[in-house]
Amino acid sequence: MEKYEPSRLNDQNHFFKEDPWRIFRIMAEFVESFEVMSRVGPAVSVFGSARMKRTDPYYQAAVDLARELARNGFAVITGGGPGIMEAANKGAALAKGTSVGLNIELPREQKGNRYANVPLHFHYFFARKVCFVKYSCGFVFMPGGFGTLDEFAEISTLVQTERIPRFPLILFGREFWRGLLDWMRKQMLGREFISPEDLDLFLVTDSVDEAVRAVLAYREEKGVPRRAPRAFA
Repeated sequence: MEKYEPSRLNDQNHFFKEDPWRIFRIMAEFVESFEVMSRVGPAVSVFGSARMKRTDPYYQAAVDLARELARNGFAVITGGGPGIMEAANKGAALAKGTSVGLNIELPREQKGNRYANVPLHFHYFFARKVCFVKYSCGFVFMPGGFGTLDEFAEISTLVQTERIPRFPLILFGREFWRGLLDWMRKQMLGREFISPEDLDLFLVTDSVDEAVRAVLAYREEKGVPRRAPRAFA
């Protein structure tokens, strides 16, 4: 049986006493973000590495992708930080569209970029995730790290289990995603942990035009409103 030192026990007691007040902080985060995001209009979330350099071709691809989405009436939502997030916010801003940054408080890496004209700040990852999913009708996963994989896995699960509609899920960068897809086919599908049709849930592409067309096709099929509000802050 684990032995508790007095200091550890006191820390835990303090933690549990804070729980009721933490609920109000969580509620406030949802209320504030829902109030803002409900005015954003049809949107596409773009995920990718915060460490992506501005000289990387994927950075420019994210700029071009977001610009085209904004030109076609979509708001663009990112995590609000540097790298791919900055690139996508930049593209939407260049098109004078709605460029949303859902920034998260982290000790390293994450700093808000200057291209998000609708910035929101979060303390809780789960509240931030809800806003990505609740207010998007398409998701683009650029090359990234654990955070990008986390969002891809969670959103794919929500689509697979029909908790959300079958929104376009776009894996951008064939070379980057090839290893994961091969592993999914060999291990997950090979062991029957997923069904063959589960691998059809997402589009893999290197083309900005193809990615945009997939989102536009979904809009036409489902009758998604055609215009996001212009930038506001």
